[in-house]
Amino acid sequence: MRIAYISLHWPRTLSTGVGKKIHGHIETWKSLGHDVCFFMHSADEGNLDLLPGEKFFYPTQSGTLQREIGRIHAAIEMLRAIERYQPDIIYLRYGIYVYPVHRLATIAPVIEEINTNDVEQHKELGILYSLYNRFTRGILLKSVSGLSCVSKELAKISRFRRFKKPTKIIANGVDLRKIIPLDAPNNKIPRIIFIGGPGHSWHGVNKIVELAKRFPDLKIDMIGYNTLSDGAPLPDNLILYGYLSSKEYLAIFALADVAISSLALHRVNLLEASPLKSREYLAYGLPTILAYKDTDLDALDFDFLLKIPNREDNITTHGKLIRDFAYRMRGRRVDREAIAPYIDTQLKEQQRLAFFEEIIEQAKKKNY
Repeated sequence: MRIAYISLHWPRTLSTGVGKKIHGHIETWKSLGHDVCFFMHSADEGNLDLLPGEKFFYPTQSGTLQREIGRIHAAIEMLRAIERYQPDIIYLRYGIYVYPVHRLATIAPVIEEINTNDVEQHKELGILYSLYNRFTRGILLKSVSGLSCVSKELAKISRFRRFKKPTKIIANGVDLRKIIPLDAPNNKIPRIIFIGGPGHSWHGVNKIVELAKRFPDLKIDMIGYNTLSDGAPLPDNLILYGYLSSKEYLAIFALADVAISSLALHRVNLLEASPLKSREYLAYGLPTILAYKDTDLDALDFDFLLKIPNREDNITTHGKLIRDFAYRMRGRRVDREAIAPYIDTQLKEQQRLAFFEEIIEQAKKKNY
């Protein structure tokens, strides 16, 4: 197959979870004999570690009107390049609609990847972008030939289901061939790690602060935050590292006994997820705390997984359980053989490619 992979609006780098995911998809598809080209439509932020592929930038320093005109112009140029590439199928990561991206469907069948409940999550972008997304999201969703959802919950949400598109559920994964598990440290006081970034309420960063305050006999490292929004003094056992490269944050991972995944998905009305960070934690061997129903892991009963409720008060009610888990996991690492069948990308990407072929065949039949 000849596959065009498209990302809208955001620069995709090798140092971010999403960038690693996209790069992993592309490398796996290529290794299985497919021709893949990445097309990135993005603000020009001068990033040096962008994913390889075709890039279509628009300015960020100009006024709102000029920026939006630039965004449209970049999208038009991208469509022309995709048309020249002549893909058999187009894989589009969900993004706010920009004119005239719906015309992708005139080039090849489009499968759109659904990573979140966009209506809820985009409220965090402010009322203007939230309303724009609500009014325009259907333009793309009507035009695509299929959906690839990262959770069962997203596939069932009426905001997607009403478009009656063929849907495949494939949770996020990680390429275990490229990750060597870390040795367990020898900590007397457990160290807990969290990796994220500002502006995402569902990460539940305030809850991590609460955990640190309640249990001074824990050490907590937070990567991706230079400061926290409320500006309140932080407890001595909580350290902020700001943005770190993969090499830098792996040095912190190596010191950790336990990792925390997102703690507040309830804030964007989600019960289920398969966060990239959780897959990376587990791949490196870190026992992990999950505060949601995990698409791949919910039915598993491994002692290196701690599951707590997806509620606003989950640290209040389950903080001691987390503390005890951290102490219990000192000197321990995840059983790679046990977890691999659930998080490795190899099987997942074979399933995704089979879905691509189904959609291509359906499109051919419609055109006969």
